[in-house]
Amino acid sequence: MGKKVEILNHLLVESYAAEGKSLARVNGKVIFIEQVVPGDVVNVKLTKNKKDWAEGKLLSVEKFSDQRVEPFCMHFGVCGGCQWQMLPYEKQLSYKEQQVKDNLSRIGKLSLPPSNPIIGASKTRYYRNKIEYTFNNKRYLLPGELGDPTVSGDENVAGYHAKGFFDKVVDIHTCYLQEEPTNFLRKSIKDFALNNGYTFYDIRKHDGFMRNLQVRLCRTGELMVNMVFGYEDEQKRLALLNFIQQQFPAVTTLLYTINRKWNDSMNDLSPEVFSGKGHVIEKLEDFQFKIGPKSFFQTNTEQAEVLYKITRQFAELSGNEIVYDLYCGTGSIGIFLSKQARKVIGVEAIAEAVDDAKENAALNQIPHAEFFLGDVVEVCNDEFFQLNGKPDVIVTDPPRAGMHEKLVRKILEIEAPVVVYVSCNPATQARDLNLLSEKYAVTKIQPVDMFPHTHHIENIVQLRLK
Repeated sequence: MGKKVEILNHLLVESYAAEGKSLARVNGKVIFIEQVVPGDVVNVKLTKNKKDWAEGKLLSVEKFSDQRVEPFCMHFGVCGGCQWQMLPYEKQLSYKEQQVKDNLSRIGKLSLPPSNPIIGASKTRYYRNKIEYTFNNKRYLLPGELGDPTVSGDENVAGYHAKGFFDKVVDIHTCYLQEEPTNFLRKSIKDFALNNGYTFYDIRKHDGFMRNLQVRLCRTGELMVNMVFGYEDEQKRLALLNFIQQQFPAVTTLLYTINRKWNDSMNDLSPEVFSGKGHVIEKLEDFQFKIGPKSFFQTNTEQAEVLYKITRQFAELSGNEIVYDLYCGTGSIGIFLSKQARKVIGVEAIAEAVDDAKENAALNQIPHAEFFLGDVVEVCNDEFFQLNGKPDVIVTDPPRAGMHEKLVRKILEIEAPVVVYVSCNPATQARDLNLLSEKYAVTKIQPVDMFPHTHHIENIVQLRLK
């Protein structure tokens, strides 16, 4: 016999939990539910059931919360992005701020100073500088289309992967994440491909010509487009690239990439320049940053500037300090702090990012910034610190997984007077702060919202040696 399906009805969603989930309670047991907001009364099917907690899948909403607003995007709830459009932005910020406090206190078990109010984004639409679209020959069917014999999922589409489906794509009409010409560009390329009989990528069969479209739009006005093909067909490729160049003169750099792999990662691919200089220039304050098709750069330029300003404030530099920028990427934080530092040392594991960081330092005429390639845990040893000088300030901006415990131990050993920890995951940040509390006290906290209408949150913490 199959496992019994347990349905819970008439649940009142009480509060926001974390990572896009809210919670209800049944006889003291916590039920985590996605796609709901506090105040909703819902019916759910349990998908995971433990002794003290469970996870439930939303079946229906009996009564909508007064907190809800009408989502502005026709694709809301389908494409997997912008999960919080049904919440007023002020509520989103409130829940994100609470998430930071809960993580730092519950996971970090820290004695905390008062947290500064979260800094929201001035633009809650069209805030992304980079977008990647997927071409696919399988369209995700909407709930109302399932079982309809007149509707087929075998359709060439261009958009985003449907949440939970690696092989189906939502055909996007209008996306509100990036300024035009992004939507017009995507639809024009799709129409050109359809009109000329180009095949669209089939993820399961690993076949098809049209694969991905990457668009980066800078506040400088420069626009970079990288067209990714599943295989080389020079005649078709040239026809499409010439079409883009003729129809979209605003594109300052046009590239193409042949990707014959099973995955979409760009790390081991070689984009080729079709026209333009092969990169774009972005600005933060009066600093310039060269960004190539494989470069990492914060995807919300305006909020990145806010994030880096707070980081610089928390570093409290006088001009005499040696600053270590760990997980430095393309050097953006270190360069942003460079005018107030005596020396900047950056460490990054991705070779292309280190090359970009060196170029960016030269572009901004910063001779006192040096960047080193390697795993932060391996590079930052005693010999490295002796060679480059003991840090007065350490800035660390690790990936979502947080810092390796070996690096945390090394920071404790080095005893820099100030550490500024920039995090895109307050949960792993809290874990690391708990370890650092052996010698450091948290002295300042500043959440920053980089991604409106999502549950993602950045948080900056200043630590001082006890």
